[in-house]
Amino acid sequence: MRALVFEEFSGPLTVRQVADPTPTPDGVVVRVGATGVCRSDWHAWSGHDPDVVLPHVPGHELAGTVAAVGARVRRWAVGDRVTVPFVCACGTCPPCREGAGQVCLRQTQPGFTHWGSFAELVALDAADVNLVALPDELPFSTAAALGCRFATAFRAVTGVGAVRPGEWVSVLGCGGVGLSAVQVAVACGARVVAVDPSPGARELATAMGAEHVLASAEGVVELTGGGVHLSLDCLGSPATCEASIAALRPRGRHVQVGLLPPSEGRAVVPMELVVARELAVLGSHGMAAADYPAMLAMIEAGRLRPQDLVTREIALDDAGPALVEVGRRPGVTVVTAF
Repeated sequence: MRALVFEEFSGPLTVRQVADPTPTPDGVVVRVGATGVCRSDWHAWSGHDPDVVLPHVPGHELAGTVAAVGARVRRWAVGDRVTVPFVCACGTCPPCREGAGQVCLRQTQPGFTHWGSFAELVALDAADVNLVALPDELPFSTAAALGCRFATAFRAVTGVGAVRPGEWVSVLGCGGVGLSAVQVAVACGARVVAVDPSPGARELATAMGAEHVLASAEGVVELTGGGVHLSLDCLGSPATCEASIAALRPRGRHVQVGLLPPSEGRAVVPMELVVARELAVLGSHGMAAADYPAMLAMIEAGRLRPQDLVTREIALDDAGPALVEVGRRPGVTVVTAF
């Protein structure tokens, strides 16, 4: 198969022929119809994830068609249209048994723990636990964004953040996950302040329904009459984490969505404010496959439109430069030609 490969961290990204994957007894191989270019892939390429072993094929946001099925798989067959969360759960550890596969103790992640979806084919583990059936009318280019950015934002806003109608919500960082969070929060009846230094990102946030857009978080407290009820750091930097917490009103909730690898520096959490204002500081890590139906129902009803986030479709041959430059172009870039 053709795949995008790197052999050193932050090194050249080359499309070349590599061996086809084979399914494990509990897994499948999916022929990739589309895969998103995500900041998390950039972290893998940059060497920020200890699970990545070189040489490596990145990519974790994917949708496609089942091409091969392991002997113990019962729910899926060749030809099924599917997507998958970026966290593939084992289905048997204590968190999985509690319905929290997104924090599985034995999780695998395409593009991190093994070769990913910047390729014609990708192997996925524990298929009966992790695959999600796609409606025929949902294009692969739209579905590819669900496995990481959109599903991550959906659970961060509705599950972990427990947003309520009429609440003020601030979203710091309006890349793919941030724009998804804006759209989800607005669909849930919240009033959203989107923060991003990029004019293009702010323009897209307005299109997603943000009531206010700002270049920095300095004005959020005043604009919302004392701070937001829920704030999400969707970029993942010490500065945006700290600004998110500072934007909260008493008893507000901060949700850390963007990755904060130690190499980027440690955020300073003002615990005196956390105690005095009874703030909640929460983390959110993707969404388990079992939680997809509520999100898909809102998409089917037209309340959510992940397709509006896709601003560019490219070929695999162009994926290397797109990965290096991820975050510099507003919206979501998706590889659709292999």
